[in-house]
Amino acid sequence: MEIRRLNRAELTPAYGIEGERLQPWNVLNAPFEGAWCIVRSGGESTPHSHHEYEIFIAMSGRASLVVDGAEHAFVAGDIVHLQPGCTHQVVNDSDGDFEYYGIWWDSDMSEIFLSRHLKGSIT
Repeated sequence: MEIRRLNRAELTPAYGIEGERLQPWNVLNAPFEGAWCIVRSGGESTPHSHHEYEIFIAMSGRASLVVDGAEHAFVAGDIVHLQPGCTHQVVNDSDGDFEYYGIWWDSDMSEIFLSRHLKGSIT
């Protein structure tokens, strides 16, 4: 077992927000990728779409999730599933930071995971 701690001092920018990616993590062989994401008060992610499936898990705070032009409240405890190809954006118009965990996957990630699993390799 290994615990990996969130390093808030070394978050990296991506899609207009800050975060910490799950990979690389040499002890983990997974059929998905992920990231802890922080949208600062008044901030927003860059609207984007991609070919992967994605789940967002709202961890703390509140924000709006804009998907294909429709705005939805998104608060701590909510989980959303995003289909490939949808354009999505997280907008934080609250007074505090909004934090969520994003997980994404596609068939290539699954195939790589299965190949490593069958070989007994995790790196």
